[in-house]
Amino acid sequence: MPVPIPRQRAIPAVESGQAHSVSAPSGPPCGPPGDPFSGPPGGSPIPSGEGAALSATPATPATPADSTENTESTSSADSADGTGSAGTHANLTVLLIEDDPAGSLSVPELLDSAGKPIRVRTARNLTEAGRLLTDDVNCILLDLALPAPGSGDAGNDDELAVLKHVLRLAPRHAVLALTGSGDAERGAEAVRVGAQDYLFRDELDGRLLSRAIRYAVERKRSDKAERHLTESRLRAQENARLERGLLPTPLLEGSPLRFAARYRPGRSRALLGGDFYDTVRTPDGTVHAMIGDVCGHGPDEAALGVELRIAWRALTFAGLCGDQLLSTLQQVLEHERESDEIFATLCTVDISPDGRSAGLCLAGHPAPLLTRPGAGGTPVAELLPYGNNGPALGLLPNARWPRTQIQLGGSWGLMLYTDGLIEGRVGADGERLGQDGMVDLIRRLLDRGLAGEALLQAAVSEVRNLNGGELTDDVAVLLLNRGT
Repeated sequence: MPVPIPRQRAIPAVESGQAHSVSAPSGPPCGPPGDPFSGPPGGSPIPSGEGAALSATPATPATPADSTENTESTSSADSADGTGSAGTHANLTVLLIEDDPAGSLSVPELLDSAGKPIRVRTARNLTEAGRLLTDDVNCILLDLALPAPGSGDAGNDDELAVLKHVLRLAPRHAVLALTGSGDAERGAEAVRVGAQDYLFRDELDGRLLSRAIRYAVERKRSDKAERHLTESRLRAQENARLERGLLPTPLLEGSPLRFAARYRPGRSRALLGGDFYDTVRTPDGTVHAMIGDVCGHGPDEAALGVELRIAWRALTFAGLCGDQLLSTLQQVLEHERESDEIFATLCTVDISPDGRSAGLCLAGHPAPLLTRPGAGGTPVAELLPYGNNGPALGLLPNARWPRTQIQLGGSWGLMLYTDGLIEGRVGADGERLGQDGMVDLIRRLLDRGLAGEALLQAAVSEVRNLNGGELTDDVAVLLLNRGT
């Protein structure tokens, strides 16, 4: 990424005694009517020995107030792309870097596309160029014949060393390389190195040079915008890879249970929200599942959700369960949250190795949904008991979370979800779907023979359709099946 140049005070040529006011020729500009690139016909060359500030009107005595207004300096908010702080078009300023003591390199009078004079400064060496390279300079005209620093050292025969030095000195400015008419290859190489274009010194005229300057400035602006876009895309890709890597991978090796999950963050262009889930199997054969929801769904909440999920996995493998596990998670939350107002709901289940029973702990979270085959093959869907629900994590110090024992049976499905699935709107009156509405929805989908990933995808899609558009809250759904 280019290193920003420290902002300096603009040093106008008139301030250093180098400016010469030159009257613009009378008469219409050269070129066909309406040609935005038309400039004066050739223009009268001005001496390049001391630099020049070009004016479209004859020089007139100025009052102290006028002298401030007519100098070459611009507002410090003006940038190298030729626009001021209010977005209005400002006069273009060109810095000519050449060291011909005879002053044979003549720069014709120049006008920009709006008919305003293009101001020209001249630097005899790179040291002076660094002093004159202020924020209001839009383009640099660089004579490639200028000796570069260290060019006399043995072994330094890089013909473009001076250009590379200027590109390092002024990474935000457009650069036009000037070379001899018989040295087109050197000019082309200058463009490959980083210049916006090259011109022949002995073929300069006002119209050609004005157009080349404007083209170089616009091309530099375009290159800069493209670079920023590329950098933004790369950052987005890196963020996506990071977020994708933070999503859980279920650890169920050796378990007969089937796992499915669906996740939709409420944030636009994000992969993670404040919802989180995980599933692991411990060495004793017990399958542990968890789903939680940090209040809010921004990047800070997503980061906290990942911390809680990783802490839950570590504590589960360490043998903690039920109230002891949730109490420790609350301590993690209290130490990691940015505000005392941040809390998280949580649902944990631990399924016995034989798969026929489970322990359930709720911390301010909706109860899971249990599905089983009913009489005649009709599936049954019902919510698990909610009476022993404890407070959300982070609300009450020294809280307790009782563990409820649940009988699952031989064939079942257990669906854990966050409130984003049940808080979508339904109907014209804007009522919430709610848990009862979700149970009815799942029953209908089961009647259609859906299961696993297909069931979860259809459920989330149906909730979205009932809401009449995208859900604003995060949605996470986890499904474990045994024998169905």
